[in-house]
Amino acid sequence: MNRLEELLSSIKTDNIIIGMHDFPDPDSIASAFALQFLLKELKNIDSTICYKGEVDKFNTSNMVNSLGIRIFNLKEVKLTDDISELVLVDAQIGNVNAEFRVFGKISCIDHHPMYHGLDYVFEDIRPGTGSCSSIIAEYYSENAIEMPQNVATALLYGLKIDTANLTRGVTRLDLDMHYYLYYKSDLDIIHSLENSTLNLKDLSAYTNAIENIVIYGKICFADTGYDSPDKLIALVSDFMLTVEEIDFSVVFSAKQEGIKLSIRSMNQKLDAGKITKSALNGLGGGGGHQFMAGGFVEYAKTGMSAKRLKNEIRTNFINIVKEELSCWDSSVGRAIDS
Repeated sequence: MNRLEELLSSIKTDNIIIGMHDFPDPDSIASAFALQFLLKELKNIDSTICYKGEVDKFNTSNMVNSLGIRIFNLKEVKLTDDISELVLVDAQIGNVNAEFRVFGKISCIDHHPMYHGLDYVFEDIRPGTGSCSSIIAEYYSENAIEMPQNVATALLYGLKIDTANLTRGVTRLDLDMHYYLYYKSDLDIIHSLENSTLNLKDLSAYTNAIENIVIYGKICFADTGYDSPDKLIALVSDFMLTVEEIDFSVVFSAKQEGIKLSIRSMNQKLDAGKITKSALNGLGGGGGHQFMAGGFVEYAKTGMSAKRLKNEIRTNFINIVKEELSCWDSSVGRAIDS
């Protein structure tokens, strides 16, 4: 029995929730969408794709609209007694950005490191895989299941986004599934989505980050301004790594209740997920991949002001990176706080 067959046999009802993390990205949405088709096609299982936060990235909204994907905030969904099962994709229960504990039976398909133990009904968790889309695509390929073009397009786009066009955290599975999906997809839609990542109001976050960037060695810290959308913070963090002198970026935004962070690494010695988890230990929560991570720290839990908290977080990151690197360049850029 392969993994897809195990998943299908573990689902005992004909109406479930497919859950994503709070601020779903193309990889999580594609994975949920492709899984939704499989469940309906193979076992006539109805499903509703849900998240708890918001879709706050321009190209993600374009993807949903272009491919006819229906996703819902959990607040919009009336949970009846017959909906008791959840399949969580691209996230795990216990992570700060995915809380779906109201469900009695939970399955999980993910590619993040396993930080929290939970007795899932079914699990297919493959840490190190470049995208969750690759895992779902393999369900199709190894079972010779015909894939609709919009499903293939979603999976290909999700794979490309999470691996930065096959340049970050790529495994053999990601390469194989990229090849498998490429000619099944609508490449015109892919190109359109790749060329429409920002709108005008997003540019202020880039301006804020560039104006106050500070560099310690090859680490940069930047503030996108107050209450930036989470996915925009992530985009700016990616953008910082395009600068030649930077190979580890920490980008943050002060929000009403705390500090949101997005971390990126292109240095093999610096594991973004592990460093973030350590840097925020005792302050808040965070973690992720070797190459990308995120976190959140609440003011109420620390008793610190936004300015003091930013300095504390920055100091923690610097100290941990110093421990990770045997050779440390101590050159310092402009101060970040006024």
